[in-house]
Amino acid sequence: MERLDTSAQRILVMISRSNGRPFETGTPQQARADYDASCVTVQGSRETVASVEDRQIAGPNGPITLRIYRGIGAPLKNGAGLIYLHGGGWVIGNLESHDEICRWFANLAGCTVICPDYRLAPEHKFPAGVMDCAATLAFAAQFAADLGIDPGRIAVAGDSAGGNLAAVLALMSRAGDAPPLAAQLLIYPNTDASQTADSYRRYAEGFGLTASAMRWFRDHYVRTAADIADWRVSPLLAETVTAAAGAFVLTTGHDILADEGVAYAKRLRKEGVRMVQRHWPGQIHGFVSMGRYIAEAREAVEEAVAAWRSLEMAPH
Repeated sequence: MERLDTSAQRILVMISRSNGRPFETGTPQQARADYDASCVTVQGSRETVASVEDRQIAGPNGPITLRIYRGIGAPLKNGAGLIYLHGGGWVIGNLESHDEICRWFANLAGCTVICPDYRLAPEHKFPAGVMDCAATLAFAAQFAADLGIDPGRIAVAGDSAGGNLAAVLALMSRAGDAPPLAAQLLIYPNTDASQTADSYRRYAEGFGLTASAMRWFRDHYVRTAADIADWRVSPLLAETVTAAAGAFVLTTGHDILADEGVAYAKRLRKEGVRMVQRHWPGQIHGFVSMGRYIAEAREAVEEAVAAWRSLEMAPH
């Protein structure tokens, strides 16, 4: 087993000393409250951006609230756009829990970031969240000029369950079921809901996200066990990923999702998708949301932005 980074060790000690309630032992409402409280204590700095605006758009299941960030130095027209999908196991997380990551992306990329407050399970099971995210991408493409975005320069990004949704949008886009994407930036993504990869055994307990918590998240998200094999839940099981948008895939060493993230990166590369892969062997799941204690959090976003630029510049 790889050596844990000192910063990751510090977070894990904090978690163990907090004696917090495991998500799977409470209700989704309790998990949300606990997660919201913990985010405040570990998030990185909320950088000043040029502007932040909350807006509502119509979605297939009702209104969707979006938070739109314009980075410092972002052009007022024909700039890059990023749809950012927050993590949280499809059950927890919101616009506040990933606010600092969106601000980092906006400033580092000099772009406009659009983060949807997509519907969460179990109140809104699969595919409600996917539909909200697809509606957000459609909105960005349709109103690109109003948003100061070049419709040919829209990327999608997300972490964990948000990385799952981002990968799904990229597959929908390649199939013509969503607007074109310039890139997909996947941060420790969930790609296989069968949860059979060996990393579920290696890191089942003691590294933040546990195997039992991930089962709880998944079981709240899917309608029935049959959904697990649907590529919109498990993009690793898609028939093909050929012609998907160029990808940045970030994985960490001490993470139950490590193996499926690596497997998805290999699948993309094997089928000819332009790829930048980055593995942080000493880090844990969720570290990009822990910038107060883990300096590598912002470094990871810097690498994602650099990869995005290289993918945009590479010949298609």
